[in-house]
Amino acid sequence: MAEITAVLNQAKLTDGARTLALNIFDILARAESKAHNKPISEVHFHEVGAVDSIVDIMAAAVCLDSLKDIYQITDVVVSELYEGHGSVRCQHGILPVPVPATANIVQAHGLPMHFMEQQGEFVTPTGAAIAAAVRTAGNLPRKFTVVAQGVGAGKRNYEKASILRAMIVEECSKAQDVIYKLESNIDDCPGEAFGYVMDRLFEAGARDVYYTPVFMKKNRPSYQLNVICDAGDIPKLEQIIFQETTTIGIRRAEMARTVLRREKQTRNTAYGMLEVKVCGDRVYPEYEALLAVCRERGISYLEAYNNVYAELNK
Repeated sequence: MAEITAVLNQAKLTDGARTLALNIFDILARAESKAHNKPISEVHFHEVGAVDSIVDIMAAAVCLDSLKDIYQITDVVVSELYEGHGSVRCQHGILPVPVPATANIVQAHGLPMHFMEQQGEFVTPTGAAIAAAVRTAGNLPRKFTVVAQGVGAGKRNYEKASILRAMIVEECSKAQDVIYKLESNIDDCPGEAFGYVMDRLFEAGARDVYYTPVFMKKNRPSYQLNVICDAGDIPKLEQIIFQETTTIGIRRAEMARTVLRREKQTRNTAYGMLEVKVCGDRVYPEYEALLAVCRERGISYLEAYNNVYAELNK
């Protein structure tokens, strides 16, 4: 396990992919430790430790980590695992199906299993460990749409096709994206308080904060405070508004919205490697990354922005 950990720590992976890969191997190590009645530090992975299996697990971790960013995945549904029966030959000799490591993983992580009439090993320890590491739910939504899908086939010949299918689905009841707006008219609060409350609201998770000049009753000039946020952040954001301003009431509205899919990337530009955000078909330089370029080269922000935007979107 120490050797595999060293390989993964040296690999050029994102933190999310590395953490997932290490978690998968930890699940495998614990299953093998129980099967051989040895400490994890003394476990030898045999087939699992082969280079191709390490690559398999790293590739699965990279794929799943990338999909989470691209599609904003919140849950991974793994339904019951379909296993065969009989025996299989491996480094340890002839073992019953499911092999001890797979059985230990299924038991430790509560993975539901269905035994088929076909002979053969349909669920390997590696496959069971990946399923255990990523699974957050066991049942698909009652009603959903399929956003994307992929199918892979095994190389062994069985009476039944050895196929794995993965689908990215969106629950129909959640297909509509909603956001919340908190709104309050304030006519007796100093300007310094508005600046401070804006900082606190952003630190607490507000998506956006802005003020709009308005005229209230008796022609009093004032500001309308608007906060865009997620439903779960409403209580703490409202508490901050009451603490830091003189308002005595906050209006709340749920708003449906349509948004472009967004993804953060790093692109090579005339100013070097820069962090960018991809929104639909357009690519924008990240503000902080471009600001560092402006300070280093002594150029204006507009000049740098126009050059990078044109380069990225040509």
